Amino acid sequence: MKLFAGLSAFSITPADAAGHVDTGALARLLERISTAGADSIGLLGSTGGYAFLSRHERQRAVEAAMECVGGKIPVIVGVGALRTDEAQALARDARKAGADGLLLAPMSYTPLTEEEVFQHISAVAEAGELPLCIYNNPSTTRFTFTDDLIVRLASVPNIAAVKMPLPAQGDFKGELQRLRSRTPAGFAVGYSGDWGAADALLAGCDAWYSVIAGLLPSEAIVLTQAAQAGNTSETERLDRAFQAMWGLFKEFGSFRVMYAIADVLGLCHAAPPRPILPLPSADMPRVKDALDRIAAAAA
Repeated sequence: MKLFAGLSAFSITPADAAGHVDTGALARLLERISTAGADSIGLLGSTGGYAFLSRHERQRAVEAAMECVGGKIPVIVGVGALRTDEAQALARDARKAGADGLLLAPMSYTPLTEEEVFQHISAVAEAGELPLCIYNNPSTTRFTFTDDLIVRLASVPNIAAVKMPLPAQGDFKGELQRLRSRTPAGFAVGYSGDWGAADALLAGCDAWYSVIAGLLPSEAIVLTQAAQAGNTSETERLDRAFQAMWGLFKEFGSFRVMYAIADVLGLCHAAPPRPILPLPSADMPRVKDALDRIAAAAA
C-alpha cells in the first residue's frame, strides 16, 4: 500500500488547557509538512495526544486537517479508544471527514488477550472502511503483538499495514523477512522509534512513522531519502546529527520534547495536556543545541 510507505510525519495537536484544539495552529503545522514533501501525515497518533482529546475535539482536528491538506497529502488518522464501539465511531468520523487511512492501537485499562485484540481491530477495520494500520506500541499500551496475531490480522479486509516498535537486538532485516514471508503481498511493515529509523530504512522497511518529522519535516526527508537510496555513509552522517535529539527523546519522552521544539522554533505555543508537564526550562538549551546540530547537517 503506497499509503503506508516512505516518511509519515506525526504532528502534535495544539490545544488549550481544557482540551480544545487550536485548529489554526494545527493547520499551520500540517501545511508545513505537506509543503516539505512528506509522504503522509499521521494525525492524532501518540504524538498527537489522541488519548487526551474528546471525540468532538478529535472530529474538529480531522476536519481542520482535511480542509487544510486534504488532496495534497494522504492523512492517516489515529482512532484508538478504550471501547470498541467508540473506536468504530471515531473510524466512521475519520472516513466521513475524508481521511485516507486509519491507525489503531489496542488501548486498554484491563490487559487484553490476543483474541480480544483481534476482534477489536477487526471490528474497527470493518466499520472504518478505510485502509488500516495496526499500531504495535507496547511501551504505551502494554500489549505486544505476536507474529501470529499480525499474520492473522493481515488477512482481515481493510487491514493493510503494521507500525512496529524497534526490534530486540536491532534485527530489522530478520523481522522484516519473517513478517513478509507470512503476510500477503503488499502488506506494509513500518517502524516507529525515531532513533532506530536510519537502520530500519536501510534494512528496507516500508515506512518510517516519524515523530520528529511532525516539526522538522524537511530534515527528516533528507535522512529518509539518503537511506532509501542506500547511501549508508550519508545516512549515518545525518543520523549522527540527530543523536542529541534522540537522547532527549529517550530521556524525557518524545511527547514532551516535541512541545519544547515547537516552542523553541516559534511554531506554536501550546503546552502538553495535563498531567503531562512541559520540559524543565533548564533543559531547553539542550533542545536548541540539538536543533542546531540537525539544521547544520541537513543544510
